[in-house]
Amino acid sequence: MDRKDLKPTFLKGDKDALAPGLSRRSFFMAAGAAGVGAGASLLGAKPAQAQSQAWLQPGNNNHVIDLQGSTGQASTGVVGVDYYGHCAIKITSPSGATVLFDPWRDDPSGAWGLWFKNEFPQIPVDITMSTHAHFDHDAIERPNSTMVLDRMAGNFEFADLKIAGFADKHACVAPGWYDWTNALAEFGVEACPPNNVGHMDMVVYLVETGGIRTLIWGDNRHNPPQEFWDSIGEVDILTLPVDGSEHILSFDQGNDIVAKLKPKIIIPTHYLNEATSYTLTTLQAADEWVKGQQSYKILDSASLQLEAGDVKGMNQEFMYFGSNVLTG
Repeated sequence: MDRKDLKPTFLKGDKDALAPGLSRRSFFMAAGAAGVGAGASLLGAKPAQAQSQAWLQPGNNNHVIDLQGSTGQASTGVVGVDYYGHCAIKITSPSGATVLFDPWRDDPSGAWGLWFKNEFPQIPVDITMSTHAHFDHDAIERPNSTMVLDRMAGNFEFADLKIAGFADKHACVAPGWYDWTNALAEFGVEACPPNNVGHMDMVVYLVETGGIRTLIWGDNRHNPPQEFWDSIGEVDILTLPVDGSEHILSFDQGNDIVAKLKPKIIIPTHYLNEATSYTLTTLQAADEWVKGQQSYKILDSASLQLEAGDVKGMNQEFMYFGSNVLTG
């Protein structure tokens, strides 16, 4: 090729600030031949950075490879339930497969203030899932996760885990003293269906492993349609976002959901936790709701070890993690 054809390009009448004797055309030819990084180094520019941080995570997928061959096989044994504060729950199957729900972060826009005292821990996990696209549920980039299933509706099966996602809607009328749902109208969008803004969509997850069925309620509304209830079936463990300020669900709404589903165990979530969250959340502890129940247990750690045979013998037992959280 004749070098005379490689003429510099001009933008807005100014000559490109390329290296002497190097036109834009010859720069991209060099980049294509030697790699973009080599071409960029000719200009002294920084290499492009990926938006996601997943490519920087330590570890690899060896654990998932080991487990995937057992997909579809039922299991018996201990099911682990670990609490990382707010609505973040990790379930560990008897085979050792792990799934984490709703890791939290502060609102990146700053509009909702400072909620959390630290960043979510970068724990290793096989699967990370989010119920909806609110900042206190969607820090899916923080865990060192092999798989991310964000707002998944439908069915997923891996190792001895079966997960079903049921699409529904976020609670859209604040039952407590703080009318946070009114803020959406100030932004010119609707909170309630059928014309709700997209971030008020929800997915409720039903996880089955080790003979135990756990329903992750997220921030779902208290009054989904009948077909939702019909689809859920039997529930052994139910997580519910009820706190003293009644931010998402009121005490009565939470009690009504319990009465409909009749779970063996109820785990409160989405409450003020001195180890995790600030009072700027406007949340309060869940002690009042829990202590008003017929049967409850204040746990002394952030972890539960459960077996199906023991769970089946329980009857609406409230298990409250309180201020106990795992931090790594």
